[in-house]
Amino acid sequence: MIPWIEIDKAKVPGHEGEVTLRKRGAEFSIRTSGAELMNSRRHGSEDALAELTINRIKRKSGLKILIGGLGMGYTLAAALEQSEPDTRITVSELIPAVVRWNREDIGHLAGMPLNDPRVFVEEEDVAET
Repeated sequence: MIPWIEIDKAKVPGHEGEVTLRKRGAEFSIRTSGAELMNSRRHGSEDALAELTINRIKRKSGLKILIGGLGMGYTLAAALEQSEPDTRITVSELIPAVVRWNREDIGHLAGMPLNDPRVFVEEEDVAET
């Protein structure tokens, strides 16, 4: 079996914990405190969250969507896919390194959703956003 390689780690602002980005072959994992938060092999729940939510909204144009937490970008990518060209999506991400990882290391997994002009990123707690 291919071993995991640690790519980066970052502190969680306002907490003692940290998150770690790891890679094994083409698979990526984000972990904290020894537990896996998300994995690039399984992201159906992230996709479904955006799809089910946006499909329940009757008005499709001019939407303003807030996503709390970027993760691996799968929820954002699904929200973009379900949205109109005039939608504005703000992603609030507490950990700046997660945004950087999506720009440099793992963004390709979800199709580089941060590059979409409808997306705006706030590097802060979603409660502040």
